[in-house]
Amino acid sequence: MRIDKFLKVSRILKRRTVAQEAAQAGKIAVNGREVKPSYRLKQGDLVEVSFSSGVLRFRVLELKETVKKEEASTLYEIVG
Repeated sequence: MRIDKFLKVSRILKRRTVAQEAAQAGKIAVNGREVKPSYRLKQGDLVEVSFSSGVLRFRVLELKETVKKEEASTLYEIVG
C-alpha cells in the first residue's frame, strides 16, 4: 500500500492530499529514509512523520484498504 493512502486510512493525516504534500516536503521517513508519496509500505516498517509540534514515530502492524474509524488505530503502534 502507498504511504499516502496508509496515512489517510489509518487517520494519522486527515486527507490523502495532505499526506502527499507532507511527503513531497520531506516530512515523512520510512526506516530512516525520506520517501515519496508513492512509496510502497510493508508490515513492520518504522515510519516518522514530522509535524510542527514534533515527530510521530510508529510501526506498521497491518495494511488494509479500508477500516472503520474505531479500528484505525489497530493498523499501527506508536514507538517512543
